[in-house]
Amino acid sequence: MGIFSLITGRPGSSGFGSASTAEQVTYGIDATHLTVIITGGAAGIGLETARVLALRGAHVIIGARNMEAANEAKQLILNEDKTARVDVLKLDLCSIASIREFVQNFNALDLPLNILINNAGIMFCPYHLSQEGIEMQFATNHLGHFLLTNLLLDKMKNTAKTTGIEGRVVNLSSIAHQYTYKGGIRFEKINEKSGYSDKMAYGQSKLANILHANELSRRFQEEGANITANSVHPGLIMTNLFKYSAFLMSMFYISERKLYYIYAQMVFSFIFSYFYTIYFAEFLKFFSFFLWKNVPQGAATTCYVALHPNLKGVSGKYFVDCNEMTPSPLARDEVLARKLWEFSNKLITSISKA
Repeated sequence: MGIFSLITGRPGSSGFGSASTAEQVTYGIDATHLTVIITGGAAGIGLETARVLALRGAHVIIGARNMEAANEAKQLILNEDKTARVDVLKLDLCSIASIREFVQNFNALDLPLNILINNAGIMFCPYHLSQEGIEMQFATNHLGHFLLTNLLLDKMKNTAKTTGIEGRVVNLSSIAHQYTYKGGIRFEKINEKSGYSDKMAYGQSKLANILHANELSRRFQEEGANITANSVHPGLIMTNLFKYSAFLMSMFYISERKLYYIYAQMVFSFIFSYFYTIYFAEFLKFFSFFLWKNVPQGAATTCYVALHPNLKGVSGKYFVDCNEMTPSPLARDEVLARKLWEFSNKLITSISKA
């Protein structure tokens, strides 16, 4: 799967490609026996993912910070299918207290948990710390999901064991994981403003998503747990994530070749710094239309990895356009994955004690 397949939409070995939609990749799948949690399911590809999973019969729990938007999303799904099973729970991934409260509220529903989709995220935001003093993109995109997943693991393991149904964890990453700080993760400077780059901080958090999924997969296999963990790149979709940037991301698919990547970084970052406005974003969207997906296409890979029976037993992989793809060398570094796991645990412990 490369730039030609992206532009043409030509299917890969899975039978699907960049032009496939979430409904198409889940056609004929019965998910009535499944319970799914999706973070950030109130808008964009998260909402489309929630809608399609509910359409296939799954009981969907949307975790969202904006409850008004989440309830509107629920009503939109119910307007399409009155039999849909959808619940919404408050979840702020920047807050450990909120994450713990979300898990308590979910457990109070006395439901099983088959699938966890770590979808929520922020992108390219200016330097900012969470209320607990963690760099915002790392806190939201990785650390919050890391804690959420850990708190839900016992529920997922028990569900898989009692039902015999394979559990699945899906982390939304990005091809931007290739563009990060030297060494991948700034362990010693994770919260420092000095040397901060909004784009490299985003790439760092997306690298962390892949490393997290890979280490989860390794641990599941070691324990013999009937759960898989994979990561996905949804594609380039013009959603609210792009309120801080748009142009540079149009180059990330092409940046699989280092030469293109360096050129894009040097030239377009300069242009972006001076000329970016909402009109420029529309200009970009028009002239790079062949790279952009619509929302139903953007949700396809997530839905494919979460539901498709062809991926039974497939774990520790990275998917693009519904097909397995090889991520960066750093993303495949098992030592780095274990170090991130230990670092994340220690960071959460230190915050909890503060």
